Amino acid sequence: MRGHRMGEFSMYKRVSSRDFTVAADVEDNSVFSQSILDQEIANPSWRLSLPHVLAATLSAFLFGYHLGVVNEPLESISLDLGFNGNTLAEGLVVSTCLGGALIGSLFSGWIADGIGRRRAFQLCALPMIVGASISATTETLAGMLLGRLLVGTGMGLGPPVSSLYVTEVSPPFVRGTYGSFIQIATCLGLMGALFIGIPVREIAGWWRICFWVSTVPAGILALSMMFCAESPHWLYKQGRTAEAEAEFERLLGGAHVKFAMQELSKLDRGDDSDVVHFSELLYGRCFRVVFIGSTLFALQQLSGINAIFYFSSTVFKSAGVPSDLANVFVGIANLSGSVIAMVLMDKLGRKVLLLWSFSGMAVSMGLQVVAASSNMLGSGTLYLSVGGMLMFVFTFAIGAGPVPGLLLPEIFPSRIRAKAMAVCMSVHWVINFFVGLLFLRLLEQLGPRLLYTIFGTFCSMAVVFVKRNVMETKGKSLQEIEIALLPPE
Repeated sequence: MRGHRMGEFSMYKRVSSRDFTVAADVEDNSVFSQSILDQEIANPSWRLSLPHVLAATLSAFLFGYHLGVVNEPLESISLDLGFNGNTLAEGLVVSTCLGGALIGSLFSGWIADGIGRRRAFQLCALPMIVGASISATTETLAGMLLGRLLVGTGMGLGPPVSSLYVTEVSPPFVRGTYGSFIQIATCLGLMGALFIGIPVREIAGWWRICFWVSTVPAGILALSMMFCAESPHWLYKQGRTAEAEAEFERLLGGAHVKFAMQELSKLDRGDDSDVVHFSELLYGRCFRVVFIGSTLFALQQLSGINAIFYFSSTVFKSAGVPSDLANVFVGIANLSGSVIAMVLMDKLGRKVLLLWSFSGMAVSMGLQVVAASSNMLGSGTLYLSVGGMLMFVFTFAIGAGPVPGLLLPEIFPSRIRAKAMAVCMSVHWVINFFVGLLFLRLLEQLGPRLLYTIFGTFCSMAVVFVKRNVMETKGKSLQEIEIALLPPE
């Protein structure tokens, strides 16, 4: 019976003749079992699903680009639109995007379940194109804020849908690697925005070009989704079994379709309503996984990562490093950590990377505390502060950055996956907003030493939380994970 259970849960592992004999004795399914022996099913080709995953990561590139697009041009924008020196207006240009992202993320689950993953991507691209066009052509602050709000809704919709899509179309043995593409694309988007913004001080009105450029990848995203596969998991939930089989064939190859469909059918219990009520996410059997997901995103933001990004230019400036060069250093640390995460995600697993990442971030914050506590004014203290900051960004990119967005769609049951992601991403955006809003005030009132100590404490709490609550999902099918976390009642 044990051999049968293992065979039931392993979607792509080779089946030995001894295991086959046991399974055949238990289950009279000789035709299906014989096909296993004949084909000796191994992992499906990763090349089939790769183009679909790369198209989906365009939404992450756009997310990163719009996060950084106003950093360099903000001064020029304020001069041209007549609000130079108005810190409230400048803050609104930055934070309005976050408000739009909260709106987009709140509705992302219902949109992804209602119209499908592909159309959700196209819907995500639409406000990004319209909003960027409005920002690029406006002559008033109100027009800029409207454009940023629209772009923000697309930014809020994109990340949860891309996490869902990549998780659902990827073979288990490369799902972690493909999930890391999202973080790498976000880094490339941030660096692209910084690169495009370089001429903004020399060329009048260049900031408008910065917004126009973003419409190109948004348009490519909308068009490419016309040719990408729809999520077979979503199609199966809609009762469109034949279409789900056809999409599995595109993504995994014909030899793996029957096994993939059999895995989906394991969780078709027949008594689950298609309608998911919000209360189901907060009570009952699903509460634990939603709690784990929300807490992971909360700890990710409470670690201080966005505050560090915000404050990095000031720290580098005190060390005599120009802001442009500082942004390059931070970008390289972020991208290199993300690439290492991509290589290790399916080798070491999600949980190990999270533990390493939060531990490294806690140590990095410790270095910042030591630097802030030192009475020395020499170069040693400055180097310690700069080194601690780069180490923090690097260790964040190894695990705390990419893993939550990949892990949560894996641990959420298929029936609530999209809506649970929407709830968790909303938690992410709310805490992101308040950390950004309160950081400078807390820095003034508490001082850097105490504030960095608080951030380091949250990183240490994250290590304990991950060790106690997060299960390893490396190499497991989504159905195997769901049965392990939520066994049938």
